[in-house]
Amino acid sequence: MTTDAARHHGATPLPPGSTIGILGGGQLGRMLALAAARLGFKVHIYCPDAGGPAAQVADAELNAPYDNLKAVHAFASRCDVITYEFENIPSMSARTAATACPVRPRPKALDVAQDRVTEKTFIHDTAGVPVTGFRAVNNEFDAIRAARSLGLPSVLKTRRFGYDGKGQAIVKTESAIKTAYKELGGQDLILEAFVPFVREVSVVAARSVNGETASYPLIENVHKNHMLHTSVAPTRGDTGEAQKLAIKILEALDYIGVMATEFFQLEDGSLIVNEIAPRVHNSGHWTQDAGCVDQFELHIRAICGWPLGNVVPRHTVEMTNLVGTDVNDWQTIAKDPSAALHLYGKTDPRPGRKMGHVNRIKS
Repeated sequence: MTTDAARHHGATPLPPGSTIGILGGGQLGRMLALAAARLGFKVHIYCPDAGGPAAQVADAELNAPYDNLKAVHAFASRCDVITYEFENIPSMSARTAATACPVRPRPKALDVAQDRVTEKTFIHDTAGVPVTGFRAVNNEFDAIRAARSLGLPSVLKTRRFGYDGKGQAIVKTESAIKTAYKELGGQDLILEAFVPFVREVSVVAARSVNGETASYPLIENVHKNHMLHTSVAPTRGDTGEAQKLAIKILEALDYIGVMATEFFQLEDGSLIVNEIAPRVHNSGHWTQDAGCVDQFELHIRAICGWPLGNVVPRHTVEMTNLVGTDVNDWQTIAKDPSAALHLYGKTDPRPGRKMGHVNRIKS
């Protein structure tokens, strides 16, 4: 089979002045647009809501629902390449855009990542990378049978649209399974074996149009209330194994762009994939102040066929998310000589809403 990367091997890179279209208007789109502007590209945003974080720094914006395929096609026809900033873009929208210009990463990545059963099956069976034990759950009896097979405690999750701890519950008894099953909607669920991990780590890696790959060092992540709180990189115990596994997944997907792979690390040092995110990722924000090509520029380089550049950091950086009213401390943070403040242009600091982040150089 001829891969997308193989078809484009040796292809002329997109020159400065070309137009990059981004499906999605949030903070990741904002930081992608800023990185693209540094390289001389124009950026157009497609988002249902006007004036979001990405549109504030872009050249143009089109506002229409993602399922308005006529609008998606018209948008794509004005661009030289299309990418997306979050994985819940309808895959049909990405496929429609692909009839007008290249979409990178390919829509297949959305098909895989949007369903937890599909995702874990692909990672284990096609990429040959370890994942936690899991079973698809279509009814309450499936859930109980799965728990008897996988053991308790287990984690019951929705198959689609879960993030930051939403759409999941740890279940310790069969009666708890029945309750959680109903609370999660009672259909299209997955039960995953509970993993006795010692820490959560991730890898942000990229693959370019011509098949070139690059990966940052291992990242150690700490979560609070099911949401990423801090990421530190480079971190201890980096053997390079996580990067190898992440790149195996990239190549199995014929992926173009930046992707994050999140792992559970066990006491013996072994790694099990928790999930993938086919986009730039919160745990990669530290790269913006690490003294190397950051993840946003890396993604732009990859989808435009440019050399990927240097991903070896000169500094150890700790990234801390600013959630809700945390952003009100911006003046204090701005006084810290070790801190680099990144705000997203949002005006409503609701609980649980990511308003920005701060990178602190540790060494």
